[in-house]
Amino acid sequence: MLKAVVAIAVALSPSSVCAFAPINSGRSSSSLHMNNPFDQLQNFFSGDAGAGNGNGGKIAVVAGASGYIGKSTVRESVRQGYKTIALVRDKSKVESEEGQLMYGTFFEGADIVECDVCDPEKLTETLKEISSEANGNIDAVISCLASRSGIKKDAYAIDYQATLNCLESGRAVNARHFVLLSAYCVKNPWLQFQQAKLKFEEALTSQNDMSYSIVRPTAFFKSVSGQLEVIQQGAPFVMFGDGEVTRCNPISEADLATYLIDSIGDSSRKNKIINLGGPDEPLTMKKQGEMLYSAVGKEPNFFYAPLWLFDTIIDSLQWVADTLNSEKFENAAELGRIGKYYAVEDMLTTEPNEKFGTMTLQEHYDKIAVEGQEYDPYTTMFAKAPTKESVAEKEKVEA
Repeated sequence: MLKAVVAIAVALSPSSVCAFAPINSGRSSSSLHMNNPFDQLQNFFSGDAGAGNGNGGKIAVVAGASGYIGKSTVRESVRQGYKTIALVRDKSKVESEEGQLMYGTFFEGADIVECDVCDPEKLTETLKEISSEANGNIDAVISCLASRSGIKKDAYAIDYQATLNCLESGRAVNARHFVLLSAYCVKNPWLQFQQAKLKFEEALTSQNDMSYSIVRPTAFFKSVSGQLEVIQQGAPFVMFGDGEVTRCNPISEADLATYLIDSIGDSSRKNKIINLGGPDEPLTMKKQGEMLYSAVGKEPNFFYAPLWLFDTIIDSLQWVADTLNSEKFENAAELGRIGKYYAVEDMLTTEPNEKFGTMTLQEHYDKIAVEGQEYDPYTTMFAKAPTKESVAEKEKVEA
């Protein structure tokens, strides 16, 4: 019961717990199609990659590169002319046939490096190699790391410690700037992953070796698209309360990636904490549902779930956790709290300087209604990973 409620809550709410975290060890470097890691690394640093926007001599390292925002950030870094290093937890995941269908275009022009960001010594060694082979300092470290589940153990391992490792390793090699993908929701923290993010933000802002930009996006498009397949199959759009409880202005992954990379060289964002939303006016859950139905060409059909359902489930699970001293039930209660948070809290920026980008949520809905979206167990319930057939069909539609 809890799993279903939390799945629905996260599917219809702007969760920020949605980036992959590199966790595997080992140092290697290659493009998607080269077999000799050493030769590829040398070719990368001696070649013409990234000469387009005048940043060809500057190095940007992206941690959490295989995540939803991470992969878009890699692509944008290459587009802006940086010599881009994509740190991933498992290079084979990217270079496999399935991985190339999912990630291939995102990593074109970047150097893929398998690295364990949970191992500070290995991470520092990796960054030292990158600096040495490039014959220069790393200009920026961009962290797109985030815990997948949001439970306490994962949050402090990734949102805090692994991200701290990236900072300390960057400081050790004299990297210039640190760009942090944080989350808007930390402004009102009552969840474990929010506390972990704030703990790292404190570490980042209290050091003086690297300048920084902390970007707190309201919500990602994927995190408010989880019910697409549900309504396409004829089921109702589920919302909590009356559908007017919360409002948000999510930002597209491409626009957010642009903002993150722009922050490397934008002095106005130096040593700043920046709330960031997309160009839309405030959108309630009911409005999002209407937009999604418009995209799929169906008449709206809503189901209103009571908010008290969360409290009943959370309180019951917490009672069991306290009684049995059970980490399993404690984690389940935390997942329930995460679901409730996004069902009752606004993820909305209203200041003009806190809105960025050109793509609206309606445009995104219209796009995925035709092309579909990638499966993610934390934000989509029925979407599927790309296949050769689906990619071919997508290319046919786009043509």
